[in-house]
Amino acid sequence: VLCWNIRGINSDRKWRAIRSKIIESECDIICLQETKREFFDAAYIKKFCPAHFDCFEFLPSVGASGGSIIIWNGSRFLGQPIFQNDFIHCVEFMSLMSGATWTIGNVYAPCTTDGRQNFLNWFHHFDMDDEMDWLLVGHNLIRKPSDRNKPGGNLQNMLDFNAAINNLALEELPLLGNKFTWTNNQNNPLLERLDWFFASISWINNYPGSIVQTLSRETSDHFPDARHDRRQHGACQLGLRS
Repeated sequence: VLCWNIRGINSDRKWRAIRSKIIESECDIICLQETKREFFDAAYIKKFCPAHFDCFEFLPSVGASGGSIIIWNGSRFLGQPIFQNDFIHCVEFMSLMSGATWTIGNVYAPCTTDGRQNFLNWFHHFDMDDEMDWLLVGHNLIRKPSDRNKPGGNLQNMLDFNAAINNLALEELPLLGNKFTWTNNQNNPLLERLDWFFASISWINNYPGSIVQTLSRETSDHFPDARHDRRQHGACQLGLRS
């Protein structure tokens, strides 16, 4: 799974960057946030995805704000959308190789103060069956002060974010590579860890070797990341947005 906050997807430069990360990660599922695009069709997907990525579900942007998409290889997975709102859209997958089923939630928390608080209120009460294999990717929040390279951050948001994670009994997948996944691109940059892979207990029990690996950054202020399962899929990667 490749997950990336792409910060807009309406240029040749972004299309080339996404295609490059798809090839680098060898992924079968792509989760993008902040597409800033209201509509996708198969012709547009071909601008940045290899031909075998032939299935997708998207959450439209509101004007030039937000928007997300999940794209997958239809020869590997059957995908069925099961839920979406302003903050998340979820697709349930079934592997055509093993028959295993699991759900990905592509999550994006708004940057505004009110929008972030609305997200945290919703996230705390998200109805997620803890007996299912869930993977939640994205997010756009920090968990603790050390997720920044400089002092600051909203402590109440951190407390609320962690309270929601605990309430949902989610486990954070370990991150390899860069400690931070976002930069403000200044000469003396602010760096933050904004991008997360959280998994349900059921996922952890079934895929205990799952890890996340950051990829090199280009065209966005976020780093892309990749998820691996060492136990079952040595060559399989789950890529995060960044």
